[in-house]
Amino acid sequence: MTATWDWPWTGRGPGGPARSRAVASPAVVVDATTQARLERLLGAGLTDARSVGGGHGVTHYRLMTADGRAAFAKLASFPSADSEGNGGLGGFAAEAAGLRWLAEAGAVPVPAVLACDSSCLVTEWVEAGGSGADRASRFGRELAALHLFGAERFGAPWPGMIAGLPLPNGSGDRWPEWYAANRLLPYVRIARDAGALGAADVRLVESAAARLAALAGPDEPPSRIHGDCWSGNVLWSGGRGWLIDPAAHGGHRETDLAMLALFGAPYLDQIIAGYCEVAPLADGWRSRVPLHQLHPLLVHVCLFGASYRESALAAARAVLAA
Repeated sequence: MTATWDWPWTGRGPGGPARSRAVASPAVVVDATTQARLERLLGAGLTDARSVGGGHGVTHYRLMTADGRAAFAKLASFPSADSEGNGGLGGFAAEAAGLRWLAEAGAVPVPAVLACDSSCLVTEWVEAGGSGADRASRFGRELAALHLFGAERFGAPWPGMIAGLPLPNGSGDRWPEWYAANRLLPYVRIARDAGALGAADVRLVESAAARLAALAGPDEPPSRIHGDCWSGNVLWSGGRGWLIDPAAHGGHRETDLAMLALFGAPYLDQIIAGYCEVAPLADGWRSRVPLHQLHPLLVHVCLFGASYRESALAAARAVLAA
């Protein structure tokens, strides 16, 4: 199967993607209290610890240990919480669990988790490099292998978070019902309660969610997916694409591919072609792209309000028109 990405709408809000791993800023050496905290968590001395940006209330650091290892740390000023508001059970813990779970497949490389607590996550440092057609094709093949490794059920055994929002991970046996209950309807309610979606908007998205069983394509077993696989969460290094910042769970494999398209991953055609060499996609996958993009667009509405409203509604209309 030769894959060509021909879905023209990318779902961008004004200015493109609103989330990123780090915001460029002058390097700032951490204070003594923060350095001591990181050293206790790692169980090793640090010879250097500098701020390299951050986002969503989290500061990012590049660390150098006394034995010459480079590491990447995320530090929050308050403990993370799970979807029920229980501090210390979600956030960084969910990200660490997701990284370890993705690593089990031995497919796409992910940073090793070095330490984690309720307000800090430390992983190995991955030096950023460049993408390219051959590297993108390899990433596509490795992403397919990750998906094929599979998951026991849809969902995950840990409570999730995405960009500071609760991410329900309850288990399910059928993807359409699971996706509606865990990835669409919760964010419609958050956006409605915040005033970002009106009553007619809510009805439109709920109508799309009600038709998922008929529009989701052939039944597929749960895939082991990244869950937030936009281009900013693929780090190119050493000739390969590394996955970072996961919202990992057992899901539908088309979700990761649709997310790569949402904000324009480089060499997307090559990624899809490499993917299909290992795991050809079911007929009609292109028409299902907006269905899988509806969740991240609703998350953006929850985070940033009206600037992403029309993109989310356009995806819902495309679902209903399929």
